[in-house]
Amino acid sequence: MKVVVNTDKAPQAIGPYSQAVKANGMLFVSGQIPLDPVTGQIVYGGVEMQTRQVLTNLKAILNKEGLDLANVVKATVFLQDMNDFAAVNKVYGEFFTVEPPARSAVQVARLPRDVSVEIEAIAVYA
Repeated sequence: MKVVVNTDKAPQAIGPYSQAVKANGMLFVSGQIPLDPVTGQIVYGGVEMQTRQVLTNLKAILNKEGLDLANVVKATVFLQDMNDFAAVNKVYGEFFTVEPPARSAVQVARLPRDVSVEIEAIAVYA
């Protein structure tokens, strides 16, 4: 059985998908892009600012379920430019300070709304 999870503390889906889905003791969080949940506008100011907003949005969805970043077991980082890897990694490390999850990072041809970074995650209920 699956349960759709939504919060107004993170941007609403911009397509036919859910912010997250709870199933079998896991929370599957859809890819988050740097949208301000209040204005619905893209956060500009470089890849570091965008990464910070993405992770803040991800954290808000986890918090809706009583989880936090420590519950994340797998993350996938999508980058518009792999040259941004170090900058994204720096901010990512500020959010995942202890026992970071398994992670993949890939460069893609294009991301929604032409943002620089998108991150999706899988978390477990503990």
